[in-house]
Order: sequence, then structure tokens, then C-alpha cells
Amino acid sequence: MLEVRGLNAWYGESHILHGVDFEVREGEVVTLLGRNGAGKTTTMKSVMGLVPKREGSICFRGAETIALMPNQIARAGIAFCPEERGIFGSLNVMENLLLPPVVAPGGLDIDTIFALFPNLKERAGTSHGTRLSGGEQQMLAIARILRTGAKLLLLDEPTEGLAPVIVQQIGRTIREIKNRGFTVLLVEQNFRFAATVADRHYVVEHGRVIDMIPNHALEANMGKLHEYLGV
Repeated sequence: MLEVRGLNAWYGESHILHGVDFEVREGEVVTLLGRNGAGKTTTMKSVMGLVPKREGSICFRGAETIALMPNQIARAGIAFCPEERGIFGSLNVMENLLLPPVVAPGGLDIDTIFALFPNLKERAGTSHGTRLSGGEQQMLAIARILRTGAKLLLLDEPTEGLAPVIVQQIGRTIREIKNRGFTVLLVEQNFRFAATVADRHYVVEHGRVIDMIPNHALEANMGKLHEYLGV
């Protein structure tokens, strides 16, 4: 579904990505693992067209997207859930949910979304974004892209700073949407969480992909992972 080859990216004069290569097959959950500053989020933003300068190849379903604008990439069927969530504080839960346009058939309807996130149903018409807890905001950010019909979901650090019970709920949601045919590219630092949802893991270091570990081989590669991810 997604094939990235020789991806370079810059913020001003800062060269952040140095020839990133990876692929995501349809129906997979794939994680980008790495230390802070390794280039994981920049990789995701580059796929979405949100980096000022990028070079290389990003093919989505066989079509090259490196020259497209972010709105064109979104309408091609890729959705981005940023680490900062992007919830509109002046809008209530339902208004936030309905704001993004539907770009393709196959998105989840509101009833299905509320079945996945019962907390949101309870607060749908009354709670504004600024009154939601961090976990509720994360649920809303994920829910919002599920109704657009996008088939490739980019989730940036969805468990960061959340209580364990919310992390478990997000894990269940990722597994459920995978079962429904969605494909997920996930940025994570918590490889123990990633192991509960992902098929494969790419390790990013200094703006390059340095390893790929299938999920079934995580235990055998635990020593390497601690070396890659340790401070």
C-alpha cells in the first residue's frame, strides 16, 4: 500500500531524513521505533506532505505522491493523527467528529465509532475539546479520521502520556480497525505496546531505517532493541 524509497527531508537547512526506505503492505500495522529525534515523526509528516522540502519516492497504492500537496494526499486516502491531536477546543465532540470531509467510501459511521469509544458517546453533544481529558482527546483524534474513508492511517505516538487503561483501549481499537481492513503506520517509543498491535517494526536512527524486525521475532531481538532504543 505504501512504499517509501530514498526519502530525504529538510527543515530549513537542517537535513533530517537521509534516504529512508520502508514499506507497508495492505492490512498491516507497522511501527516506526526509535529514540527521540531519530526522525520518526518527520518520516510520517513527509508521507503526509507536511515537510517544507522532501526528495525521493513515496508511492501510495502504486501512485507517486512526493509532489502532491497535503490536501491532495489526504483525498487520495491517507489520514494523519498528529501527536498534538489537533482537537478544536471551541467545538464539541460531535462537531469535531463531523468536521473532516469524507474522502472515500468505507469509513466508519458514527454508531460504530461510538461503539469503539463509549467515552465519546457519553460526551458527544455537551463537552468541548478543551474539557476532554488527554485520553479522551486521543480517542477523538483517532475517531475523527476513521469516518473519512481513508484506508492508510498515520498515528503519531497515540499512547504518549496516557493512563494504562486508556493505552489498553487504544490497543484494542487498533486491532479492531485492522480487522476491519484499515492499514496503520504507527510511530511509537513504547515497543512493548507496539508488540501487542503490530506486524512488523522498523527501527529509525539518525534519519535512516537501520533494521526491520518482524513482531514474532521481537523476543529473540530484545537485546538489539534495548541497544537501539536505550538512552
